[in-house]
Amino acid sequence: MDFHLSFTPKKLSSAIRHFDKLLLIGSCFTENIGTKLRQHKFSVLENPNGILFNPVSISKSVDSYILDQPTLEENLFYHNECWNSWDHHSRFSHPDKKICLKGIHDSTHAASNFILTADWIFITVGSAFVYELDNQQVVANCHKVPTDRFRKRLLTAAEVIESFEKMLDEIIKVNPIAKIIFTVSPVRHLREGFVENNRSKAVLIQSVHHLADTRENVFYFPAYELVVDDLRDYRFYAEDMVHPNYAATNYVWEKFVPACIDEDAQILMKEINTINAARSHKPFHPTSELHKKFLDINLQKLLALSKAYPYINFKDELAYFKS
Repeated sequence: MDFHLSFTPKKLSSAIRHFDKLLLIGSCFTENIGTKLRQHKFSVLENPNGILFNPVSISKSVDSYILDQPTLEENLFYHNECWNSWDHHSRFSHPDKKICLKGIHDSTHAASNFILTADWIFITVGSAFVYELDNQQVVANCHKVPTDRFRKRLLTAAEVIESFEKMLDEIIKVNPIAKIIFTVSPVRHLREGFVENNRSKAVLIQSVHHLADTRENVFYFPAYELVVDDLRDYRFYAEDMVHPNYAATNYVWEKFVPACIDEDAQILMKEINTINAARSHKPFHPTSELHKKFLDINLQKLLALSKAYPYINFKDELAYFKS
């Protein structure tokens, strides 16, 4: 008897290549994929606003990149001995207002330059719930401000679609070749409640499927379904029973590669894995002739890869094996 039903995501009609540029935006699950892509030497810019969960904040962040729109001092607020932005993750928060602003401005400017030439924009939505201030501004992060400052509500599918439609139109204006991959985060937002989390995910799934079905160069990757319906077991969650664990994110990655990445790039990724493994090797005797030979063999491999793929940055690896 088979106790596990697995499925294989269908291949995208276009595939990610090593010389492509990838902008990743969204929930913490985005960062799991971003880490894997960077390890395999893809050109990645990840979460310029920090982690974002709701569609409205994601769309607003993309607009700010397109416009290279600076955050004004008056848009910051002081809480818990730090200056914060309602549109940014707390990693930008700082006791010094100028340092907070500079971090935000530098990140927005880098994203503004990147989005103009990005080949792929990978967007992971986590929740359709939004938290609004009295002026109806949707916040990206509550920064541990008391909950009575906010109104919580569930976006409708129509609102999500409208928000993302406007965002996609703006992207096309400045970068008509960009391709977008939507995915729904498998992270369970149980602080909203079990039923509420499922309602939220249903809104997101319906919305992004509508966009993938009706828009050219817009795709859907089923990360949510791979964890919730394929793995379907608490063994694949961290101790909080909310976040997918290392085994689960690896499983999603193993499905992502053949579905989304070019076959030639997959071959190169295997060679890069060999280099990464060699760099992680801990020798018993670092000064031995055997280890020196090991370093030289891998250095020659790297030099050959650098020559064959000049658009890939192997600077750190070359420095390591030369040392």
